[in-house]
Amino acid sequence: MVRRWKRLSGPVQIGLVVGLIGALLTVIGLLAGNLGPLTFRSLLLGVLLGGGSWGVVSWAIATAAYDATPDTEL
Repeated sequence: MVRRWKRLSGPVQIGLVVGLIGALLTVIGLLAGNLGPLTFRSLLLGVLLGGGSWGVVSWAIATAAYDATPDTEL
């Protein structure tokens, strides 16, 4: 598992971590009752939409920042 994580690029790692945090916060909000009634469908959609959107957006920003940095040769 650690080998697979190390093979991922930095932007992908950032996207996965932030996506998991977004999914976790969505589940916490659902369990607290702040986002509506708790059903399997609301839980699934919350995880997919909350985690997915945060993960994709953070991955895109990290990729743009990575591409914008100049390559330096030592």
